[in-house]
Amino acid sequence: MDLSSDLGYLKHKANEEIHMLAHGAPIPMTARKSGPLIGEANVPGDKSISHRSLILGAMAIGKTEIHGLLEGQDVLDTAKAMRAFGATVTKQGDAHWTVQGVGVGGFCEPKDLVDFGNSGTGVRLIMGAMATHAITATFTGDASLRGRPMARITDPIALFGATAHGRSGGRLPMTIVGAKDPVPVKYSVPMPSAQVKSAVLLAGLNAPGETIIIEREATRDHTERMLKGFGANIKVEDTGEGRVITLKGYPELAPQTIVVPRDPSSAAFPICAALICEGSNVLVPNIGLNPTRAGLFTTLRDMGAKLTYENERIEGGEPVADLRARFSPNMRGIEVPPQRAASMIDEYPVLSVVASFAQGQTVMRGVKELRIKESDRIDSMAAGLRANGMSVKYGEDWWIVDGRGISDVPGGGLCATHLDHRIAMSLMILGMGSNKPVRIDDGGPIVTSFPIFEELMAQLGASVWRENS
Repeated sequence: MDLSSDLGYLKHKANEEIHMLAHGAPIPMTARKSGPLIGEANVPGDKSISHRSLILGAMAIGKTEIHGLLEGQDVLDTAKAMRAFGATVTKQGDAHWTVQGVGVGGFCEPKDLVDFGNSGTGVRLIMGAMATHAITATFTGDASLRGRPMARITDPIALFGATAHGRSGGRLPMTIVGAKDPVPVKYSVPMPSAQVKSAVLLAGLNAPGETIIIEREATRDHTERMLKGFGANIKVEDTGEGRVITLKGYPELAPQTIVVPRDPSSAAFPICAALICEGSNVLVPNIGLNPTRAGLFTTLRDMGAKLTYENERIEGGEPVADLRARFSPNMRGIEVPPQRAASMIDEYPVLSVVASFAQGQTVMRGVKELRIKESDRIDSMAAGLRANGMSVKYGEDWWIVDGRGISDVPGGGLCATHLDHRIAMSLMILGMGSNKPVRIDDGGPIVTSFPIFEELMAQLGASVWRENS
């Protein structure tokens, strides 16, 4: 072994040991050419709405009923955290939960570390929610989450009067000391981020006067919609400055009955698989089509995908529809409008898979946010696609996939998932359409957002399996 291979081996072993500490033994998985995929794909509830239902339910007075909650590990960690802050969170049945809230300003101080596992959304939103309470809480997570930056949250909550003490680079574990006398804040979000915006809004609930947030680019607006549904005084205006959100502090939030639509980010996987597997016809019912989340579907249709909306309707203030995806052998590469990035940021990994099966280049710009997700998703997907015979070029906030057409994606690679659930699932979708099987080193993180991924895909007819099973 030469020095470079020695270092590579040591790095691999170190990452493997970190993973085993955080998640247990790796779960290698394989997917091979599949089709046709036929049937109804009942994907789990929307992850973003599930998190916010638990948090706002905890900040209301009375009992909130939640139906269709995503029972992935990320959301379960948010439920556990709400218990730590004093709410009573109870599982009543399959995806049916109740939250007995403590009211705005009613959080108690956790008795122990609050561990969010792999959930960046959960930890960032709850940091905001507790930042204007006169309590102290220490947050941690798994190896992946401990490597993600938190300054984007701690900077704005400091304006309310909260202080943060963490590792270098603003990383977990981190202790937040909430503001004893919070002040109202006017904050211009420096990057498109629904997590940052939502954390500031949640902090503003327990601050006097008006909290004002300015977004130059609109991001997913589930928090604004749900705050309004719970009875908060919130106003959203499009102005010359951008999207201006004004929230009046100290509302009395009323408990709600929430029916969580199915998650468009999870729906992306069976939908994209259907587009690249010959003869497929898959229906995904009751998918949330919030315009700040539906960018992938618009992009796929722009590429020539046979993707249609059926039974469009409004449920709980959110637009929903049934999505039908059919095999689409004549898709073409496009340049995705950069302004669409915020509405589909989590879907770029699986879009890059579809782009591999299209003809010509697919160009994705304005996607720097991908570099600070569970992994650096540009690097991770570029490496995975290249390992399977694809040509990928990329820079700091852009990447380009050279599509080879529906029948000419080689496959045959072994890929690292870097503890990232979306990288793992995207590479499994790649294997379902490529000429040779695709293997991943670890599918364990999939449980954080889509615990029934293997079962659901197999029921549709996909060839995907755990190598050790």
